[in-house]
Amino acid sequence: MITPKTKPSDAPAERGAVVRQVPAVARAAAILRLLSRSQAPLGVHAIARSLGLVPSTCLHILRALAVEELVSFDPETKRYALSSGIVALARGMLRRDPFSNLVQPVLDRLSGRHGVTAIGIEVTSLEHIVVVAISRPGQALRLQADVGSRYPALVSASGRCIAAFGGYPWKEIESRFRAVRWDNPPTLAEWRADVEATRLVGYAVDEGRYIAGVTVITAPVMPRGRMSHGLVVLGVSEQLRRIGHTFIGEELASEAAILSRQLEDA
Repeated sequence: MITPKTKPSDAPAERGAVVRQVPAVARAAAILRLLSRSQAPLGVHAIARSLGLVPSTCLHILRALAVEELVSFDPETKRYALSSGIVALARGMLRRDPFSNLVQPVLDRLSGRHGVTAIGIEVTSLEHIVVVAISRPGQALRLQADVGSRYPALVSASGRCIAAFGGYPWKEIESRFRAVRWDNPPTLAEWRADVEATRLVGYAVDEGRYIAGVTVITAPVMPRGRMSHGLVVLGVSEQLRRIGHTFIGEELASEAAILSRQLEDA
C-alpha cells in the first residue's frame, strides 16, 4: 500500500520518495500491462477477474483507453487488445532516449562478435527492469525477451548488479529478493556473497540459476554513480563457458563504463 504524501508536489518523484497513488491511472496501467502479456484479445470480465476489478469500472477504463487509441475493441468478439497508439508512444520515447540510441551499436557488436543475445535494460525501480534495446544473431537462443519486456529487478545477473550498484537499502533489497522465482534458487547468503563479488569485479554472472542451462552476464551503466541501465549478454551456458565468463564480463564492463560517460555528457 502506498501512503499519500502530506503535501502535494509537482516535482518528479525521486528514489525513495513516497508517491501519491492515482487509482484510475494505476488500473489503466495494469490493464495495458495485462493486454501486453496476453497472447490473445481479452473480454471485460476476463480482464476484471485477472486484476480484481469491478467489471463496470474495468469497462469504463477500457472505453477511455479506446478513445485514446491505446486499446482496440472488436465488436464481434467483444474483446480488447493493445492498439497501435502504444507503438507510437514507445517509438517516441525510444527516439528521445539517449541510452537506447547509444547502446544499439554496442549490442550489435557484442551479438555479432560472440553469437549471443545482447540486451540493453533500464532500471525503472527496485521492482522492475525494462528491455529498451536488443540484438540477436541469426542462430540466437530464443527467449521471451523483446523491447518493452519487464522483469523483476533483482532477477539473475542484472539483479546482482542492481543490489551492488543501485544505492538501495539492504533491507529493501532482501525483501524484494525473497519474491524472485528461480529455476535453481540461491540462498540469501549465497546471493549476498555474489552481490559482494559483483561489487568487486564490476559485473555479474548467473550460470543456470535463473533459467536452467542459460548463462546471463550483466555490467552496470552508472552515469551518476548509481546504476540506471545495464548491458546484458545471455546464451547457452556451454557456449558462454567456452568464450569465457571473465572475458565477456570485462568486455561488458568496459563498454558500460564508456556508455556511463556518454550519458553524463548527453
